[in-house]
Amino acid sequence: MNAVRFEDIEKRFDGVVALRALNLMAPSEKFLALLGPSGCGKTTALRITAGLEAPTGGRVFIGDRDVTRLQPRDRDVAMVFQSYALYPHMTIRENIGYPLWIRDVPESERRQKVDAVAKSLEVDHLLERRPRQLSGGQRQRIALARAIVRNPAAFLMDEPLSNLDARLRLTMRGEIKRLCHRLGATTIYVTHDQAEAMTMADLVAVMGSGSLQQVAPPEQIYDFPANRFVAMFVGNPPMNVLKVDVAGPAMIIAGMPIKASAQLIAACRQGNAVELGIRAEDVDIVAGAERGSIPGEVYVVEPMGSETLIDIRLGDERITARVGRGFRAAPGSRINVSFDPDDACFFDASGVTVVHRAQSKGGKTHDHKIRS
Repeated sequence: MNAVRFEDIEKRFDGVVALRALNLMAPSEKFLALLGPSGCGKTTALRITAGLEAPTGGRVFIGDRDVTRLQPRDRDVAMVFQSYALYPHMTIRENIGYPLWIRDVPESERRQKVDAVAKSLEVDHLLERRPRQLSGGQRQRIALARAIVRNPAAFLMDEPLSNLDARLRLTMRGEIKRLCHRLGATTIYVTHDQAEAMTMADLVAVMGSGSLQQVAPPEQIYDFPANRFVAMFVGNPPMNVLKVDVAGPAMIIAGMPIKASAQLIAACRQGNAVELGIRAEDVDIVAGAERGSIPGEVYVVEPMGSETLIDIRLGDERITARVGRGFRAAPGSRINVSFDPDDACFFDASGVTVVHRAQSKGGKTHDHKIRS
């Protein structure tokens, strides 16, 4: 078993806290994405795993081994960097085989392993070239091949696709996902790109300000965010967040009473909810001033090809609706929106989700739950 586990990991740089009490496990043979904005501590966590940084406190385990104080070469991990980090004076064969060469693997065995890995990544025809003769996508495959060739206990990837163009990133993220699942490799993948995290990972760990915010499968992260930070960071467009008043007999949103069940209002009161979050696809555009709808003003319409995003002002707040292709409206025109509060989640003043949405996109019903 090659699970990677962080126990109360802390890291400070000259008084600046980069990681706070990180407790997290990347299960054996699973793909874990560390997702978050710049400066959230995700790369620091990866470098501590690799042994490139020493934690200020806490322990790191790979399998049953405490590797906290081991040198990088003794941890049995392979790292793929944002830069390809290929040796320009070596051939591709020599670059791939370098981890075996420094471990004194016999030349015949080394050649056999390099050939096998190169063939699996479809770069076997490039083995006698040098890095400068390759495209960005080919160089990234060589960096992956160099990591794979020694069959490590875990793969550590630090934004490996950020230097590629958009189309090649799309292709490579599919290839990396298929490769890691085929190898049955424990993988920790650092990224700020939510599309990479959501499409590639078995588990997503969202980081913010040095702390772990939530760890869950991608669908759960999207549908049931643990707090306002996760709700706003995950999703394109981000989850809409609006002020809500549940002090009276009705739920008041943007100054309008919205139909909601007594059970939902009671749960929101108990949790001291002050805001709600609603996904753009759960917002409907309605004709006229239907009962329970909220009047607004079109701010901008963004055709996206297969769909259209509408940015709408609701008084001093804004909301985004996702509708079908072909929608047209002039900026400044009047528009009405509605949504079912059961499709929303609700946050308290500290941003913690106190009531989760009652329906997932698949239509499965959940009870309203208040986080303690």
